[in-house]
Amino acid sequence: MPGSHSSLCIDSFYPETELKITEIQQDKKQILIRMKSISKKCKCPKCGCITDKYHGTYMRKVQDLPILGKRVQLEICSHEYKCMNNECDVMTIAETFDRFLNTYSRMTERCADFICTLALETSCEGCARICKALGIKISGDTVIRLLLKRYESLPVPEVGDVIGVDDFAYKKRHAYGTIIVNEKTHEPITLLDGRNAATLREWLRNHKNIKVVTRDRASTYAKVISEELPDAMQVADRFHLHQNLLEVIKKALNHELPATVSIPHVGQSTAIEEPCKKNRI
Repeated sequence: MPGSHSSLCIDSFYPETELKITEIQQDKKQILIRMKSISKKCKCPKCGCITDKYHGTYMRKVQDLPILGKRVQLEICSHEYKCMNNECDVMTIAETFDRFLNTYSRMTERCADFICTLALETSCEGCARICKALGIKISGDTVIRLLLKRYESLPVPEVGDVIGVDDFAYKKRHAYGTIIVNEKTHEPITLLDGRNAATLREWLRNHKNIKVVTRDRASTYAKVISEELPDAMQVADRFHLHQNLLEVIKKALNHELPATVSIPHVGQSTAIEEPCKKNRI
């Protein structure tokens, strides 16, 4: 209806089946949202047993995405459950709100997703400065810890029978590492500290299923691969194949063409030809 006003229902932005908003307070810089858990059961993270026996309650303070530049703080009265499995070592279970808030997390998952995406596109310190301007309180060190935590929770990448090995620089002429890539999926498998033989040798000993290795022309990698994987085929990668081809073409042209080729001007060519004619006469 023209002229009518509709209020925004903030409950729809939170898991309505698990949390209920009890109070909202705001000032010039912050919005405080108080909630309480309305869950009736919880799943044990270790044994998977579902229990409905309450053990107690505790208060959680977490950070959410800002609203109109104001920092959003959530105060959640959460439940603790008791695991009913007598064979399980877990005594109490702190409830989690899947895809919204994990155990012991100090920020919501959507807030953590935003910070990680911003950090990957900028830098950890730059991300912290931008977040501060937006209304998210976080430091550069916390961004690093958050990225490491997300990395450690990723599934272990598959190691196929065809891999690529190459070195890279953390800081040019100072610190280097070794990257191993799955050549079939073109996804990185792992990063090794340093570019010496010892780190690569230890990794290859645990992956004897490899049949083909693409590498650069470094003799260090070639020797280790030959010793640890004697039956594996070693192939020069595309970059070094192009580099080898260019070197061969350059050598061939140097043999066929003189080192210096002088191209005289039109006026100079006539001046050179005239003395020759005089000598013939």
